[in-house]
Amino acid sequence: MKKRNIVLLPQVMGTMTLLGEHIKLARLRRKLTAEQVAERAGISRRTLVSVEKGLPSVAMGIYMQVLFVLGLSDDMAKVARDDKLGRKLQDIKLMGTKRK
Repeated sequence: MKKRNIVLLPQVMGTMTLLGEHIKLARLRRKLTAEQVAERAGISRRTLVSVEKGLPSVAMGIYMQVLFVLGLSDDMAKVARDDKLGRKLQDIKLMGTKRK
């Protein structure tokens, strides 16, 4: 099977890298080794290293599993919860409708 190259915008890649760094820091704060987290997450140590680098080729489910092992899986439920732009667009549309 041919591996696809994933091309991300620099800002997106920066966010992925930051996520990986946060995951690594969370692991280190808990004084867990990479081997311990990888084993508990059911992944290889090499895959965990890829997660901690924020590589986009790692499936989102793997990121979720690692976050679960670290006790941080609830943080993912907060993603896009406060959709400020969506609410503004919705409000503009609502304000634009005229009553009969």
